[in-house]
Formats: sequence, C-alpha cells, structure tokens
Amino acid sequence: MDMFGKNVGKEERASLEVAEASRQTEWKQGSFLRGLYEGKFLWNLVYPFPEQTSEDKKKGDDYLAAIEKLLREKLDPEQVDLTGEIPDEVIRKLFEMGAFALKIPESYGGLELSKINYGRVMHLISSYCSSTAVLLSAHQSIGVPQPLLDFGTEEQKKKYLPRFRKDAISGFALTEPGAGSDPSRMTTTATPIDDGKYFLLNGEKLWCTNGVIADILIVMALTPPKVVHGKERKQITAFIVETNTPGFEVEHRCEFMGIRGAKIGLLKFTNVKVPRENIVAGEGEGLKLALTTLNTGRLTMPAAVTGACKYALRVSRIWAAKRVQWGSPIGEHEAIADKLASMSASVLAMEAMTWYVTHTAMRQHADIRLEAAVAKKFCTEMCWDVTNEALQIRGGRGYETSKSLRERGEGEDAYPIERLVRDSRINTIIEGTSEIMNLFITREALDIHLKRMLPLFNPKAGLFAKLKAVFDMGVSYAFWYPRLWMPVLGFGKAEEGIPATLKPHLLYAKRMTQRLARSMFHSMMIFQQAMAKKEILAARFVEIGCDLFAISVVCSYTSGKIKNGASEEDLTPLADLFCRTTRRRIACRFHEVYYNQDGLKKAVSKKVLSGKYDWLESDIMK
Repeated sequence: MDMFGKNVGKEERASLEVAEASRQTEWKQGSFLRGLYEGKFLWNLVYPFPEQTSEDKKKGDDYLAAIEKLLREKLDPEQVDLTGEIPDEVIRKLFEMGAFALKIPESYGGLELSKINYGRVMHLISSYCSSTAVLLSAHQSIGVPQPLLDFGTEEQKKKYLPRFRKDAISGFALTEPGAGSDPSRMTTTATPIDDGKYFLLNGEKLWCTNGVIADILIVMALTPPKVVHGKERKQITAFIVETNTPGFEVEHRCEFMGIRGAKIGLLKFTNVKVPRENIVAGEGEGLKLALTTLNTGRLTMPAAVTGACKYALRVSRIWAAKRVQWGSPIGEHEAIADKLASMSASVLAMEAMTWYVTHTAMRQHADIRLEAAVAKKFCTEMCWDVTNEALQIRGGRGYETSKSLRERGEGEDAYPIERLVRDSRINTIIEGTSEIMNLFITREALDIHLKRMLPLFNPKAGLFAKLKAVFDMGVSYAFWYPRLWMPVLGFGKAEEGIPATLKPHLLYAKRMTQRLARSMFHSMMIFQQAMAKKEILAARFVEIGCDLFAISVVCSYTSGKIKNGASEEDLTPLADLFCRTTRRRIACRFHEVYYNQDGLKKAVSKKVLSGKYDWLESDIMK
C-alpha cells in the first residue's frame, strides 16, 4: 500500500519504505501517551504513581554509595575534560564494581540491577562527570549488552555477556558519514562468502561512542537485498564484531565542544571477516533491532540529564543566596527569583517523567515507544534551558572555567557550570535529535488514522476495497469523534489523594486531550497524505502531547510524594507553578495550529537557500 503520496520522490520513498518496514506495528499494551493522541485520558495508567520496592531501593542505595565513593576519591572530572581521558585506574575500578554489567543477569556474571537502579546510577554519575556517564551508558544502553539481552541467542549471550563483567567495552555502530537518521543511505556492506558461512564487512561508521576503545561492537551493514511483495528491499543486518579482527581500524577520534572524555570516532572496516553465527536477530532484522534498542536506550537519557540539572539547580540556589548585589542576595531580586522558580519546576517535571517512564518500562511487555521518545525529547530540552539559566545566574563566573576560578586564588567557588553547559548541549542531538523525535512521535500518534485511510491512498485498491474503507471509517469515526466533544467530568474515586490545588490541572489536561485529538483529526482530513510534510504543524501537536503528559505525571508524582510524607504546603506550589506555566504554553501551541507564519517562513527559507539574501552575509571573513 502506498501511504506516502504521489509527490514523494523515488529516493525519499525508498527511505520511508525501509523505515516503515522496520517499525513495530502492533500496540499490545496500554500507553498513556498513545491514549492522549487518540483523545483518551487514561489516568489509571499514571495514577497512583509507581514506587520502587524498599528491597530494590536498598540495593540501589548501597551501590550508589560505593560508586560515589569511587568517583570522589579517584576521578577528577576537570582533568577528564582537560585531557580527554578517563584514567585507566578508574575504568579498572569500575569493572571491579561491575559498572559495565549493571543490567546483565547474574547468571551471566552481571549485577542484574533493576532499570530504576540503573537509571539512578546514571543519574548520579551524570551530575559529576558526563564523560564517564557516556562511557557506561553507551556501552550498556545501546551497546552490545542490550541487543544481546533482547535478541541474542543463548550461545551469543553465554559467549559475550560474561566478558562485560571482566574487561570488555562495547559500542553500537549505526551512523555513517552519509547516513544518519536515514537508514536507506547506508553504504557499509556485508557480503556473504564461503557459501554464506562468513560475511566480509566493508565501509565506515561515524560517531560511534566508545568505538575508539571498544572490544566488541554491534555493526549495522547491508546484506544482499530480498524481494518482498514483488519489490526489491534493502536488508540491514546487525553483526557482532570483535575489534581485534583483521581489517578493523580506528581512522579518527572525534573532538567535541563537550563530553571531551568520550571516545567517539570514525571506524573503518576493510574485508572484516565475521561468521554467520554473529548475526543478531536474523538477517535483515538489523534496523528493527536498532529501533528497539534505541527505545530502551533512550530511558537512560532522562535520568542522566535530570541528574545534571539537579546539580545546576543546587549551584544556582547556593550562589543566588550568597551573592549580594544592591543590598540583598540576587535570589531575592525578581529576575533571578523567576529563574530559580522555573528551574525548580522544570526539574520536578523531569524527575516525574523520568521515573514514570522507567517504571513503565519495567512492566512485562510494556510498549514504551512513545513514552521513551517523549521523555528523551522533553528532558533533554528542559536540561538545556536549566543549565543555560544556571550559567546566567552565575554570570561571569558561569562562563569562566572552574580551572580558572580555582587558580585565581580568591576563595572562589569553582563550580564547573561552563563545562556542564558544554556537556549538556549534545543531549538534544544524540540518540535521535529533537526534530527526529518529533517525526517519530508524529508517525506513531497518527497511526490510528493512517491505518483507516491507507486503502483510500492505495492506487492498486479496487472500488470495493475503497468503498469498504469509507464505510469502516464512517463507522469508526461515528462513535469516536462525537466523544471528543462530550463534557469532561471529574475522576471520581480516582481523584482520591490528589491535592485540591492540582485537580483543576487534571481536568484541564483531560479537556485538552479531547481537543488535541480533534485538532489532529481535522488536520488529517485537510492535508491527508501531505500531513507528512507539515513538520512544523505536526511538531505543535507533539509538543502539546508532551506537555499534557508532563502535567499528568507531575500531578501523580506530587500526589505520591505527599502520600509518602512530603509537605503538601511546600510541594503543591511547585507543581502548581509547572502546570500553570505549561498550560500557557499549550494554549499558545493550539493558537498556532491555525494562526501561524509557517507559509511565510517557508517562502523566506527558499529565498535564503537560493542566495537571495546573501547580502546579509556581507563584510565578514568568508
């Protein structure tokens, strides 16, 4: 079936078909976010807020204490930033503590920490040294351990997983110089030899985190195409590659504005011989493996960036109370007070979203596609705002390096805010840029409508099939659409335990859920297949869904903390502030659905690309 429209070019169509063939199509478990985009406010999936068991928390507490002791005694993050190296002694100690096998089952030599405790570890380390957090998370969130746990054979697990407890570091090689989010542009090949018993890998992989020092990699490569439904389709296959295999080389270690201790590089494969038994998930299943791995891997990002933001908030609070200007601490001036309040509300929302999504991922067979993508997008964007505000509050001292502050010898507090800002900038880019997250979320959010409309777009469908599709749509929408206009009532017993201050925000979120689904439906009816090109419009719907999700988890999380003894008097104003601020943002997004400058911006952009405004680039060094 053709779901991409007549105006889609051949190359673009190929890219879309490859991606579409690899996406998961069935939703077997309830998803709060999917419900939002369908006009259903599934409060029971969010409230009561899930809690970590006391036994699991104790296990996590003990490990966090040990990790903190190691980092404090053995690791200087400023030296890591200056030298670009994490000391070998620290890496050795991390191996001894099982830090490279946190999620691996004990039966394979790992620590078998829960996803919550794994997130807490990344949370802690990221607040201290982002480069170390990247080393550990890239290894086990998207490196070899996770794909093997999800897709590996028992033989593969027994062979490789125990090595990660001892001394092996891994990475995930997907991106290429000419292929990022578009898998159809991949050029690395795996050619079968010896009657298919082996494959020869040839090509290059770029920005492979840990690739410079990795012992084992998951490498995505093109295997011979197959004919599917009469059309030749590219086959992307995942291979386990040991980097001591002849033909593998590190061509270049990349340098970045932040995370300077991360070993990220350009890798080259020249006739690297890999046995067939090193295929993971089956031939042609590589992209599906990659998408599934990234879904799980994205859970680490919210936990990590929230930890960094907590440190930024702590520094801002201490400095704003200490620094006196015009006769009073700067934190008492409205401009800085505004920043501190907003930062605190943002960190509350990040914390709520992080732990809700992580708990959800622990449910058996949970579908976290949308939740993981939204949490990654929301928390990384909030992180940039929070760290940037922390730098502003610190002023010149925020822009000055901690090394320089320490060396001035004036009793300065050498807070590394400058490094924190540099390190945080990458987060809206790696593991799916915010723009790619928007496209991914949009595709999943519109799935209910696309499935119903596909027969109408299929040029091969006969008249009967199209009439049947129209009838089915009529029946479906005849029941679904009117419900989106029904008055929103309370939650009944489901409101028990919710502070009175927060209940209006929940009713608002429920009303806006209906409005969101209506607005998306209207846009689908207007633009139909062209909706795929309306990226800015779609992004507004994504943002609204993200914010409604945030309001919901904040209300649930706050209620849970109050139930467990937190002060309602202290906590509800913070949650109330976040919800009120977010509601204004949602109102703005809805207004922009119909009243915007999208067309004008597109016209101006075309002129920019054609060089019509190159005079704006005059009198500069070119």
